[in-house]
Amino acid sequence: MAEALNGQCLCGQVRYRIKPPLHQFHLCHCSRCQRSTGSAHAANLFADPDAIEWLQGETACRRFDLPEARFFSRCFCTHCGSPVPCLARNGKLLTIPAGGLTDPVPCAPQDHIFWEDRCDWYDQAVDESCPRFAIYPDQG
Repeated sequence: MAEALNGQCLCGQVRYRIKPPLHQFHLCHCSRCQRSTGSAHAANLFADPDAIEWLQGETACRRFDLPEARFFSRCFCTHCGSPVPCLARNGKLLTIPAGGLTDPVPCAPQDHIFWEDRCDWYDQAVDESCPRFAIYPDQG
């Protein structure tokens, strides 16, 4: 595994470094992750709380704790809305959005969680018969 993994938000105003080890990598299909990402699932890595080093923009990060949820929290860049690493409410784990890493993720997801809650279109989207394009469909 790399010495450390770099990451950033979409606009680049928030930058961070994650020190290994990474403990878990889940693709979460729960309805909360669908709504918070606007996608079929969240792809989250988990590390120790002290694994993060903020390189810039930590003050541009905001946190949202879903009031009715025991565990669900989301941290994001206030400039572009991208998800950024977030400390669990109990302070025991750091959640790292895998898509925010600029270095290659050194491990594969270990599982799909909340599988029964997956989007009704998800299976068709990942089916081999669904066309795949390197760029936009009308440009190549």
